[in-house]
Amino acid sequence: MSHANIAIFVPHLGCPHQCAFCNQKHITGCVEQPSTQSVYAAVQTALESGQSPENCEIAFFGGSFTAIDREYMLELLSAASDCVERYDLKGIRISTRPDCIDEEVLTLLKEYHVTAIELGAQSMDDEVLAFNERGHTSDDVRNASELIKKFGFELGLQMMTGLYKSSYNIDRYTAEELIKLAPQTVRIYPTVTLKNTALEALYLSGDYVPDDIESSAKLCSELLSAFETSNIKVIRLGLHSIDDSSYVAGPWHPAFRELCDSYRFRSTIERQVRPYNRYCISVNPADLSKVIGQKKSNILYFSDRNVTLNIIQDKAVSKGTVLVEEVK
Repeated sequence: MSHANIAIFVPHLGCPHQCAFCNQKHITGCVEQPSTQSVYAAVQTALESGQSPENCEIAFFGGSFTAIDREYMLELLSAASDCVERYDLKGIRISTRPDCIDEEVLTLLKEYHVTAIELGAQSMDDEVLAFNERGHTSDDVRNASELIKKFGFELGLQMMTGLYKSSYNIDRYTAEELIKLAPQTVRIYPTVTLKNTALEALYLSGDYVPDDIESSAKLCSELLSAFETSNIKVIRLGLHSIDDSSYVAGPWHPAFRELCDSYRFRSTIERQVRPYNRYCISVNPADLSKVIGQKKSNILYFSDRNVTLNIIQDKAVSKGTVLVEEVK
């Protein structure tokens, strides 16, 4: 059975200020602070739904967990740690800011069965971080990452593409710098402009132009390949969901990762075909929709370039790959 997070959101808790792009209420739909009862209830619900305990982590997401009121943090950790011991869960995962990590807090987290720490790096360009009011530097990311690994935690890093004052090259640079830090996992979030944020004001004034869905998916497909080539697992690509009434602009799509996978297959096929020829494309059944593309986008793409594809399913083809054969 695959890994599962028992997600508990702590919206804005611990954040020293609001980043230019952020409105956690609209991203998570959560406005109430979780209680110890919330922790027990979430675990019970997950286990009753059939989740395997040894594959479950309690995950505190949404705010900067290590910066919240210490007494409150310990209350949540105590409840979560009790659940880990009581139900033999895999452990506890938290997300926090790079500048809210030190040896003292890591020692404390060790005592409460925390197994994985995700850092919101967002960008490794200091000017981009400053323009987006992050309040930390790229060196904070590097230092915190090394300290987390030193203490034996699983390291996760989160990055955003298309931030204010960022660019394709800067986003590629960020991915390259994160790869150097050798995290076990990565999350990639294309920037979406939400209401009641500083980014919305920049967008409305014309100072910020968000990425469109196509350019964002192409970029993220490249980043996905770069991380996977370095044996780094991308555990999330795109926001889970947003409040429809809060959306202003930007590349949000309910199946964003599938769009990225479709672009990856398109690139793989394009390197092996020539115009005015016909090809048989063999694909694992699990990847069929990705190879075809949403609304047959890949079929139409190659048709516009005078390449005819006949796509067939073949269980012998490994997932994530295609077999391209020219039809004579």
